[in-house]
Amino acid sequence: MSTTSERASRRHAHASIQEVARLTGTTSRTLRHYHRIGLLEPSGVGTNGYRRYDADALVRLQRILLLRDLGLGLADIREVLDRETDETAALRRHLDRLHDEQRRLARRIASVERTIHAREEGVAIMAKDMFDGFDHTQYQDEVEQRWGADAYAASDTWWRSMSEDERTAWKARTAQLAQDWAAAAERDVDPASDEAQELASRHVAWLGSVPGTPGHGSTPVREYVTGLADMYVADERFAASYGGRHGATFVRDALHAYAARHL
Repeated sequence: MSTTSERASRRHAHASIQEVARLTGTTSRTLRHYHRIGLLEPSGVGTNGYRRYDADALVRLQRILLLRDLGLGLADIREVLDRETDETAALRRHLDRLHDEQRRLARRIASVERTIHAREEGVAIMAKDMFDGFDHTQYQDEVEQRWGADAYAASDTWWRSMSEDERTAWKARTAQLAQDWAAAAERDVDPASDEAQELASRHVAWLGSVPGTPGHGSTPVREYVTGLADMYVADERFAASYGGRHGATFVRDALHAYAARHL
């Protein structure tokens, strides 16, 4: 049986950079890069230059990897870590997201298993059982709170009425727009430039094409566009779509400029 002193010794033990790289699936080179940019300080560096990491450093690394999985860039990750100093609270939020994703994936796995079984046995299967876990309604409460139940109902009906090809085309259009925004932000394009304003025009047209949104069928209302633009920066889920906080800030500034001129 371990003694108290032995348990304490293990708790305060330091892991080598090679051990950390192996356990996390990253590389020593990546860890050294994190050190160089001030993102992850090792707890100590030996006379031989070998970096070692204690429990606090490993917790910070865990948070870095979780945020990286959300699509955030290193500069944005550092900003989040500096801002959210309560590590336990931050990890609990990550844990809640992971549990939500775990439940969604479990439902999706079960639905695919049911479909395989039905096909192999030659029996019918209800559509609702085939697509459990595939729905896009995870943000229903949030949408209804922000823009009302009618807005969600209209957009939900629109989405469900689309064919698979139409949905694929919509997703491709959305992904291309996000990619173009992120690329422009990476080149530090001026938000007020013609290039950025052309992107903003595309973005506003994209927003206005969704039934249930304020201004659908004509021109999205100014408050809706600027409110969404602000949310892109405030909510890390949206910021990740544009390459992180830097990209989302660029999108926000360009949309505000566009709204001031045209809406």
